[in-house]
Amino acid sequence: AHYFPNGTINYAQNLLKKRDDGLAIVFRGEDKVEAKLSWAQLYDTVSSMAQALRAAGVKKGSRICAMMPNMPETIIGYLAEASIGAIWSSASPDFGKQGILDRFGQIEPQIMIACAAYHYNGKTHDCLEKLGDVAKEISSLEKIVIVPYASPSPDLSVLPKAVLWDEFVESHTPQDIEFEQMNFNDPLVIMFSSGTTGVPKCIVHGHGGTLIQHVKEFHLQCDVKPG
Repeated sequence: AHYFPNGTINYAQNLLKKRDDGLAIVFRGEDKVEAKLSWAQLYDTVSSMAQALRAAGVKKGSRICAMMPNMPETIIGYLAEASIGAIWSSASPDFGKQGILDRFGQIEPQIMIACAAYHYNGKTHDCLEKLGDVAKEISSLEKIVIVPYASPSPDLSVLPKAVLWDEFVESHTPQDIEFEQMNFNDPLVIMFSSGTTGVPKCIVHGHGGTLIQHVKEFHLQCDVKPG
């Protein structure tokens, strides 16, 4: 079945309709980090990231992978690639090397976004050595964008293709985002099965279906309202 075959849509464009000073994101990394973003700040940071990704050669259909906690940069990266029509896939930073390779090794990612370290249960866990091992085995990776998060000044010498997030986006000033218009079923994300019966299996979700699922869950099931 093909839904809305003559229509186009962009997932990120729908999520970034607001550009005001209202609160969009509140982030807390245990008791270590706290941050807030308004809708205007979120739009602007997504704009800069989308421009940086385009400048790095990302286009419709490119795969972007992330090894990130649930934090603002994860959402920014996700919306930025979606605005271009690229395809997102993510894994938790607490996955082991093989768990990450079993997933990202299947999809030939062009760019990886990853944290240098993360906080969990009051401790700081370093990711750089694991990232170095993973990068050696995914030949398609052209660049790794590192979010300092729990490690303010990470040593990137173990990652030849790495660049810090701020350096990656610094030359791109916020402007109106150029949202790629996508078919309803065009892929937005690649998720994975658990991997309990072999290598994790890819599960693809599209721009239109994912958006409808959000509306259904948040509006109808959870009664979420503005603010």
